[in-house]
Amino acid sequence: MSKTSIEKIKRRIRQRIKGTSEKPRLSIFRSNTHIYAQLIDDVLGKTIVSSSTLDTLVSSKLKSTSNCEASILVGQLIAKKCLEANIRTVVFDRGGRLYHGRIKALADAAREEGLQF
Repeated sequence: MSKTSIEKIKRRIRQRIKGTSEKPRLSIFRSNTHIYAQLIDDVLGKTIVSSSTLDTLVSSKLKSTSNCEASILVGQLIAKKCLEANIRTVVFDRGGRLYHGRIKALADAAREEGLQF
């Protein structure tokens, strides 16, 4: 997919998905080398919790930051941080990407840790 088509899909998704303080938006950004996840309260415009492959907890356990194994660790870490902040349910925002590969691995890992979406 080209960058412009991803941006179009992102805009279309964000028109329907809004995060609140009770049910924030779990936004995923995937680059070629890293994956980032953050919980966003769109009403206040603030990031509540974030996690990525750049975190020392994640990067120290990995050989490569651009595979499904890295996404699973980021998904587990973001779910643990959410549960510590008393957030159990979120709205999932795949960032214009297909629900496949690293995005799916992150989402499944977060669900297994107790996050609901």
